Order: sequence, then C-alpha cells, then structure tokens
Amino acid sequence: MRILLLTHSFNSLTQRLHVELREGGHEVSVELDIHADVTRESVALYQPDLVIAPFLKRAIPEDVWRSVRCLIVHPGPPGDHGPAALDWAILEGVPKWGLTVLQADGEFDAGPIWAFRTFPMRRAAKSSVYRNEVTTSAVAAVLEAIAAIEAGRPTPSPMPADDPRIRVRGPCRQADRVIDWQHDTSETVLRKINSADGMPGLVDSLFFKDVRLFDAHEARGISGVPGTIVAHCDGALARATVDGAVWIGHVRQLTPKSLKRSAAKVFAEQATRLPYRPDCGYAPIRYREQGEVGELQFSFYNGAMATSDCEALLNAYRAALARPTKVLLLTGGRDYWSNGIHLAEIEAADSAADESLRNINAIDDLAHTVIETTDRLVVSVIRGNAGAGGVFLSLAADEVWASDQVVLNPHYKDMGNLFGSEYWTYLLPRRAGAANATRITQCRLPMGVAEAGRLGIIDRALSGGELAEGRLMSLAAAMAADERFAARLADKQRRRAADDAYKPLQAYRDEELRRMRLNFYGFDPSYHVARYNFIHKVPKSRTPLTIAPHRSPRALDKSTRMGVRT
Repeated sequence: MRILLLTHSFNSLTQRLHVELREGGHEVSVELDIHADVTRESVALYQPDLVIAPFLKRAIPEDVWRSVRCLIVHPGPPGDHGPAALDWAILEGVPKWGLTVLQADGEFDAGPIWAFRTFPMRRAAKSSVYRNEVTTSAVAAVLEAIAAIEAGRPTPSPMPADDPRIRVRGPCRQADRVIDWQHDTSETVLRKINSADGMPGLVDSLFFKDVRLFDAHEARGISGVPGTIVAHCDGALARATVDGAVWIGHVRQLTPKSLKRSAAKVFAEQATRLPYRPDCGYAPIRYREQGEVGELQFSFYNGAMATSDCEALLNAYRAALARPTKVLLLTGGRDYWSNGIHLAEIEAADSAADESLRNINAIDDLAHTVIETTDRLVVSVIRGNAGAGGVFLSLAADEVWASDQVVLNPHYKDMGNLFGSEYWTYLLPRRAGAANATRITQCRLPMGVAEAGRLGIIDRALSGGELAEGRLMSLAAAMAADERFAARLADKQRRRAADDAYKPLQAYRDEELRRMRLNFYGFDPSYHVARYNFIHKVPKSRTPLTIAPHRSPRALDKSTRMGVRT
C-alpha cells in the first residue's frame, strides 16, 4: 500500500512504524503535522491509499479523513477517549492497559476500531512504557488493521455511545499529580513523577527553586524527614518520603531556556554537602559476573552520554577487563543503548564547542579501548534504541546482539551535518562495506534489526525471552565454551594487528576529529543551530526531505505534470 505517516514529530513510535511498514513492502512517506493546509497539500501530492497518525496533538482536518481513510493510533484501550491516556493509566496504577487503532471520524478517539492490543502495565516512566509496550502493541495492531483493509474487510461499526467501556477524560494537569511530601508514600510519588516523565515533567521544588522532575527511582535503604533531600549518587538526589525515599535523576528549572540535566549537576553546591549513597537503587553503571562471562550494564537517561558518563563507563570497562573472563557483555538500558554525546550538557557549557570536543574525545577513548581489547570477546547487547555515535560505539565490539524490537539511526547529518567520530570510518565499512557505509550515513533513515542484519551491523537478533538476564548469560557462556573460541580469539588478534599495520586507529580518529572541529569551531554554525533547536524542542517548519519522498524535487515535478496543485 501507499501509506502516509502523519505525525506531530518523527518520534520513536513513528520511526518503528516507518521501519516495519517499509520492511513489509509498503511505500511509505512522512508528513509532520505543521498546519492543516500542509496536511492537505501532502495528501494531494502523495495520494496515499492510507494515512496513519501515530502521534498527533490535534484532529485531522475533516476534508482529509473524508477523502482518504485515516487510522489513529491511540495509547489506550477501546473506549478510552482523551489526550492523556497513558498519563492517567500510570497515575492511577492500573494493572493492565491497551492500545487502539481506530478510524478518524467526527468524534475524537471514537471512530470505528480496526484493531487493539492489551498489555500488563509495568511500573516505569511514561516514556519507557511508550517506547516499549505501547510501541510493540502499536506495530502489531497497525499491521493487523492494514491486513484487514487489504483483505477488503468492511469498516467496523463505532462503539455504541452507551457502551460501558467508554470513558472520556481531559488532560492530566499539574494539579492532578501534585506531590504531598508529608503524606505520599514512595510508590505514590513514583507514580506521579512517572506519569509526567518525558513530557511535561512534574512541577515541584528542590532547594526552594521551582523545577520539573524526571527520571525517578526507588531509593532502597534510605529514609529521612519527609520532603528533605537526604543523599546523592551518580548525579541523582534522594528525597525522603513518609516510608523511604526516591531518587530524582533529572530536573529542569522553570526559568526560560532552562535545560533538562542531572539533578546533582543543577544543584551541585548543595549536592556536595549531602551523604554519598551508592548501591541504593540508582546506579547507571553495574557489573556482574557468572563463570567465564562478565556483564557491564549501563543505562544513561535518554541514551545521552556526557563526558563524565563516558569516563565513568571507561573506568568500569577497564575494571571489568581486570577480571578473568572470556566473554564480556556490554549491555545497554531497556530504553536506549546510547545516542552518543550529551547535547544538553554541551548546550549548558560555557563553551559549547569546547565541551563538544571534550565529549567526543571521551566517547572515542571508550570506543578505542573496546576495539583494542584482544584478550577476550566483547559483545554489545542492544536492548533499546540507539542513534548516531551510540550505534557506532556498539560496532567496536566483536559481535552486536540486538532486540528485534529496536530502531537504529546510524547517522549524524541531521544534527547540522555533524561528521561524527567513534571510529565509524573504520568500523562501519569493515562491517557493511564502503558503498553501504556511504548509503547508510547519507540516507539518514531509521533502520530495523532485519535490515541491520542484512548489512552486517547486527550479528544476532534477540527475542524478548532471550533478553532476560539469565538467558543472556547462558548465550554468552555458550560462546565462551565453544570449541572455536581460541581460534576466534587468535583471528581477532591477527586482524587487529593487520588493520593497524594498514592504517592505525589514531589516523582514523585524527581524520574524524579534524572534520568535527570544523563542525564545532568552523564558519558554518549548522551544528550549533541544530543542537539548540533539538534541545529546546523548536518546532520544525517543514518535513525533512529524507523522510518525505513525496516532497522531493522529482516527486514535485511529477505532481506538477499530473496537474496536482502545490
């Protein structure tokens, strides 16, 4: 089918649908919902068989949904109506939730239902549930709806107005989830913060300054006077509740142009006077070992790796290398493996250019150490999405295993034509070939695991069961016990020596950083403008041509010849 994805932004769900629909043989283009007239124009240009709206903040124009079938992806079960479905579900602590694919009509969220899915609710941030359970359910339901439409199934009847499942709720506002630190339990506080995580954040105060709270976790074994800040750890602050405490990982002040940063960095002076409490529930980096397998787990908020994060992970990696293991797993977080350098910390620095250079050198140091590891096999385990330098960092390992649900964005150019480093000019052609490496980095499209496997970027796709901690360790143990292990290790050592003799790693790094210095310090400010717009969520004024082939010059020329007005 010819499918147009109409969306407020090219977010994780939209990217996943883009990947799955293209993988299924459909012709797909994207239009950002910038204005109703732009939407009308895109439909006239592309003439889609179907419009799918994965993420909208306003209704589709009536003349559009009357002219072409439009499917809405709603993150709630059948009968749930309203713009804050997932917020309410998390705030109320429901045990089960769902997702519905319905056809747009004159009533918001109340059109004919083509497909739906239900799933058990996990106690987690809204952004995490959305990237995982909601996205997985959406893909399954959208594909089911498309199959039904292609099979000629008649449009279902809308739910009767008196159906007891119908529940209409408005926005979830600050007043609905305000924290009462003198009475709320830790579980209640976590639900309130989790319900607002991602956007808009929960408004509260720390050290008498108004902030929005994000990235909350249970603080085990910590208590104090309810409402007081009692400890810090790895950038987070612990705040006492009536029955314990919760970690606040990130905050954003309410002042204009403020940035979302780690709580302990925003309140650095106050944090230094607090007790340091590691191993109490907030640890972005962890190590465990079982037999001949070590696993270094890391999970950085939104996949962003600041200079200090890269340095801490490098220190932990070196400590793991001191252990007598044969296989080392580098296991990223459930939501993200890594998205590369930390743009918010760069934006907050006194010199964005200087901090950009420090950050890229820190992640390069990590990548270099992984590449140079020749006394054991290293496996990157990608459980969540990865982008830009994070994808290329994973390629430094000997093998890359990835969840079959993730989306990869192995390119930098959307960030103001950033060239990128992490030794990608060595790692990517080595795996995908020179021609494919150029195509991947220039096309700037999201990639699923199936395509990544065909290109040699992913070595093993993992199902949900294989991603369980015990199963991962078993897979790695089998690698360590394989009779070919010694031969593989010897081949790795020979290849590293041969590659270095042909062209030293330092040469790749020097060439990459020379190009990046132009991004950071050169005459063209595109990187700095793009970073600012990304961090401050400046709305796009047009849909990028990389995801909107219907707006390419060739397509526009064809439309003009066919008499389509633009």
